[in-house]
Amino acid sequence: MTYPTYHNLIGGAWVPAESGKTILNLNPADHSDVIGAFPASDAEDVARAVAAAKKASALWRLVPAPKRAEILLRTGMLLQERKEKYAREMTREMGKVLAETRGDVQEAIDEAFYVAGEGRRLFGQTTPSELPNKFAMSVRMPVGVVGMITPWNFPMAIPSWKLFPALVAGNTCVIKPAEDTPLSTCNLVQTLMDAGLPPGVVNIVTGFGPDAGAPLVEHPDVRAISFTGSSEVGSLVAQRAAATFKQVSLEMGGKNAQIVLGDANLDLALDGALWGAFGTTGQRCTATSRILLQRGIAAEFTERLVARAEKLRVGNGLDEQIEIGPQIHAQQIETSKKYVDIALGEGAKLLTGGRVLQEGAYSKGTFFAPTVFAGVTSTMRIAREEVFGPVVSLVEFDTFEQAVEIANSIDYGLSTALYTRDVNRAFTAIRDLEAGITYINAPTIGAEVHLPFGGVKHTGNGHREGNGALDFFTTWKAVYVDYSDKLQRAQIDNAE
Repeated sequence: MTYPTYHNLIGGAWVPAESGKTILNLNPADHSDVIGAFPASDAEDVARAVAAAKKASALWRLVPAPKRAEILLRTGMLLQERKEKYAREMTREMGKVLAETRGDVQEAIDEAFYVAGEGRRLFGQTTPSELPNKFAMSVRMPVGVVGMITPWNFPMAIPSWKLFPALVAGNTCVIKPAEDTPLSTCNLVQTLMDAGLPPGVVNIVTGFGPDAGAPLVEHPDVRAISFTGSSEVGSLVAQRAAATFKQVSLEMGGKNAQIVLGDANLDLALDGALWGAFGTTGQRCTATSRILLQRGIAAEFTERLVARAEKLRVGNGLDEQIEIGPQIHAQQIETSKKYVDIALGEGAKLLTGGRVLQEGAYSKGTFFAPTVFAGVTSTMRIAREEVFGPVVSLVEFDTFEQAVEIANSIDYGLSTALYTRDVNRAFTAIRDLEAGITYINAPTIGAEVHLPFGGVKHTGNGHREGNGALDFFTTWKAVYVDYSDKLQRAQIDNAE
């Protein structure tokens, strides 16, 4: 079998791992389809990448921000030209259907155009000084070398959320993409270089988390870490980064609830539930994994949801007729199976799915049937713990207040949705739901790049991507200019 061999990007050159070891990147819909071999990097490779980023920082930070932004603008234009090619390659390595991978590339295009505009809006403040003949202002400064660890479910969009604002702010970067989906990140960074990004400003090291991710987090020359992944790994990242006083941005898990009230448009709520629960095969941090149903409409909604779920077409995402692709690998399949068993043991009622798809064409990949559980209570593990698969739980409630309480009763707080025609309850939900994102009459998935993205509780540590990213990728410097030509003393009693 022949397949391409890819390399790390260090200092503008594509180079193999020092160890020579590689990882095979397989199509999760067809394991006989090998996308390529990628470096299995370790601490030595990370150190070389960080050194290259540190060297490039000396010049990149001096490039005017509007000029840095022009590179992002050209990147967005090139991504538009390459959208179909990159989407097809992403479907092969990640599995989600073409309509979604095209959207993933489009997200990177949108981010490029949005952040390019920020090159002329890196505003500070000017403020009166307490002393005469003295000028006071604040300016944004780059952080320095930033380490980035990104997941496999949005292998181009999420790297763009991190790389583009970091670059426009004047930072240099070392990114470790998920070992399952490195090609999409390589495609993104190659596009940046084709748009004029200087060598060493962005460096890529591929490999496993303990071997390449951990050394990146711990490297003393890395000033900040931006991480997207599980809450368990995010906690380790934060602890290890704290030893060298790095600032850390964490975007982690979710157990997102869609609330459907009795006055809702049920057709709309049903469409939202199907898309939110089974889009990306449920492998989104914003996926709808809980649907809270007011009792008066619960039976009808449940029956219609199950009927629709059973008609979803599962298969290879390169087929335009397919609606649900594979799970990323066998470990995710095992997790879905585990939670099906847990739910059954807790007394939940399996209405459809709950099984691995292995017959026929499914035998070559990792497929799981769209799964719906009813009879779920808010205390069950299936209603509290993240599955990251095509598994959704239905929980019934009596009052709006109960629904909000159930939605808030978990450790996560990323995305929530409410379907209702009652504007008063809509605004109450906006106020009271404990989440970084709340949708009214729309599913829990579908964030836009120009709004803050992130969550509360175990979902995140307070930082935001989207329009909040520049606050993480810059530091503030206060500047004082005294033109009085004499010593003036602030912070003492100057009253006469």
